Amino acid sequence: MSTNEEITNMEEGGCNSPRKEDGICGPDSIVYVIQKVPLYVIAQLVGSILASGTLYLMFEVDEKSYFGTVPSGSDLQSFVMEILATFFLMFVGSAVTTDNRAIGELAGIAVGMTISVDLFIAGPVSGGSLNPARSLGPAIIMNIYDGIWIYMIGPFIGTITGCFAYTLIRFTKIPLKEMTKTSKFLKSVSMARPNHL
Repeated sequence: MSTNEEITNMEEGGCNSPRKEDGICGPDSIVYVIQKVPLYVIAQLVGSILASGTLYLMFEVDEKSYFGTVPSGSDLQSFVMEILATFFLMFVGSAVTTDNRAIGELAGIAVGMTISVDLFIAGPVSGGSLNPARSLGPAIIMNIYDGIWIYMIGPFIGTITGCFAYTLIRFTKIPLKEMTKTSKFLKSVSMARPNHL
């Protein structure tokens, strides 16, 4: 989420980039963030492999006590569940970290509750990975790759669509008070329809 935060941070009309003169997340800002992405990916993978290796060395782990994620449902069910769970996580994460209308002090509660709900719902079906590194580290250490494609592709799709969906909602010129009122469009459509009783 920190990469998303840097891409879409709108505080004071600029990004977290050394080149703020490009305006709101201009081309140089996006290049600046994209250069950081490989470091985030490497750090997460190394952390996951080291944590999994530590667990494997400390405890007697066999295939029955595998600490990674494997699909409990079908591959399609697990794939869809990973997409949905990461969509909701990214949608909420984008809302609380990048929108100045959100109450920053409650960001941790919102994200934590989203993760809890995601795990309660996705856990029984897909294992609730929500992060490719969470599944890849244990898979590498234990050499168990059942359904690994689900955890590599599903969270990626869910994250991109969640961020994109919130970005579409956030970049509106309509004030929040106006968005919560009944739409004039809906009123005009209901008045134009003849009443057949």
